[in-house]
Amino acid sequence: MLKGRIHSLETFGTVDGPGIRFVLFMQGCLLKCQYCHNPDTWSLTDGKEMTLEEVLSEIEPYLSYYRSSGGGLTVSGGEATLQAPFVTELFREVKKRWNLHTTLDTNGYNEGDKIRELLDVTDLVMLDLKHIDDEKHIKLTGKSNERMLNMAKWLSDHNRNMWIRHVYVPGIHDDQQDLLKLGRFIGGLNAVEKFEILPYHQMGVFKWQELGWEYELEGVPSPTSDEIERANRLIEEGRQQVVAATK
Repeated sequence: MLKGRIHSLETFGTVDGPGIRFVLFMQGCLLKCQYCHNPDTWSLTDGKEMTLEEVLSEIEPYLSYYRSSGGGLTVSGGEATLQAPFVTELFREVKKRWNLHTTLDTNGYNEGDKIRELLDVTDLVMLDLKHIDDEKHIKLTGKSNERMLNMAKWLSDHNRNMWIRHVYVPGIHDDQQDLLKLGRFIGGLNAVEKFEILPYHQMGVFKWQELGWEYELEGVPSPTSDEIERANRLIEEGRQQVVAATK
């Protein structure tokens, strides 16, 4: 019987896609983001094993809220695509039973062709682009950004709806050329319905402390509204450069 390793779940998510959503957080992630606010999701062997039916029975009581708000099911993590077979079956089943909207929240560290079955039953991909500069990406997450950028291109080439999100950390994401480059990259993609900057926050620091791990961004402040505004302006400038060039 197919089981998934689940970190946690939320029945009234409002920031994880359109409408009110059931959010399932999968256990396991191969990235080690310095700002991660759920480092307890990293381990591939922790979490609670749940069957498909167990997850479906958690969703069912709240269906009317998801339907009336134009919401649905979001699977996040950790990194949801590491358990692609389970998530694929879950998405298939909620569509078959309830015609629910499905959102995949992913860091893109996978390959489109490998998880195509999952992407075929996904209505919206929320893709986190951690850093456009590869060296800085490696320092921030422990991995190259090559797979993430390739995933964005795959989604674009196959015209899959996506929202792109970018966590902004002062001192890590403020380089003007990086922001313009990110904008140009996004400008070259199809089917990007939305782009948003998520301001870095320190809400997960206590989890690092509980795990006895050193928090590398100790003392780094959240960005000011001016910093976020500047970043949005530069990203949009880069995006417009590509849009103008293709007209």
